Amino acid sequence: MLIESKAPTRVDLAGSTLDIWPLYLFHPGAVTLNAAISRYAHCVIKTHAAGDESIKLVSLDTKRAESFASFAKLARAKRFRLPLLAEIVKFFRPEGGFTLTTNSEAPAGAGIGGSSAMAVSICAALDRFTGAGRSKVDWIHISRDAEAIVIHIPTGMQDHYPPAFGGAAAIELIPGGERRIELNVNLDELERRLVVCYTGKPRQSAINNWGVFKAHIDNKKSVVNNLERISQIAQEMRGALESGNWRETGRLMHDEWTFRRRNLPTISTKTIDRIIENSRRKGALAGKVCGAGGGGCIVLLIEPDARERVEYAVEESGGELLPMQIDRQGVTVVSQ
Repeated sequence: MLIESKAPTRVDLAGSTLDIWPLYLFHPGAVTLNAAISRYAHCVIKTHAAGDESIKLVSLDTKRAESFASFAKLARAKRFRLPLLAEIVKFFRPEGGFTLTTNSEAPAGAGIGGSSAMAVSICAALDRFTGAGRSKVDWIHISRDAEAIVIHIPTGMQDHYPPAFGGAAAIELIPGGERRIELNVNLDELERRLVVCYTGKPRQSAINNWGVFKAHIDNKKSVVNNLERISQIAQEMRGALESGNWRETGRLMHDEWTFRRRNLPTISTKTIDRIIENSRRKGALAGKVCGAGGGGCIVLLIEPDARERVEYAVEESGGELLPMQIDRQGVTVVSQ
């Protein structure tokens, strides 16, 4: 049997970090806004011959691999070269031998939810392989928990929804559980107005998110106040997006980034500041880092007629353009 799956990554437009439990409980109405993009995480499962119980895990983009004589051997292992892959395999408890191979179109540490997309893609393939019959929401929760096991700190919820469902959405963060609501926005128009670039330096997700999380839990007033403003801005931006008010959307995105970068000095860098500032001079309405910051990717909101000027400014400022479209499908899986 050969099973192939792929899941899109995402750009977050506003409200990230608030999706880490329990931060959103302290900010009623908290919401994150994001859109799935066509930079994919791929997973392929190829079954072994009857009687071969071995499991091989391979990551093409990180050039790592490891093998186990059986699932029992994998489950008892204490350390892994590919911990995310191994932890998700443990959730599904597959029978029989196979090789699971992954590959990512996102640069290392891009901050566009590459590991979350990979986790959802792996869940989809393993669900098909095992016949588990779990839902996309189940895959989201398995992925979130597997990531937390691997990085040993709390993880957010928003990154797993775009890979599962595609499109553009508001993830409403409410007591008792999160809820995905599709944004009533023209995806073709949104696609025309987004530019994504890589700064050339991996983001510091574990460091920056943990620093903000801890400061909030410790009741550091500046961080609490910044996140409250970010929460309010995300709610306002949702309305601006759905009404097609792009200038207001840009103003709010700029404000969101202004408050976000105040949380920690490591959230922005000279390269990030240079790319955003020079892009705004050439016609971008706003720009912000994707994910926790400190590197990774930047998403820019532009007027469509400014694309050529903005893209030139990005490259002149040291950024690498990442061509993309908005993914409308979410995770897909095929088998033969």
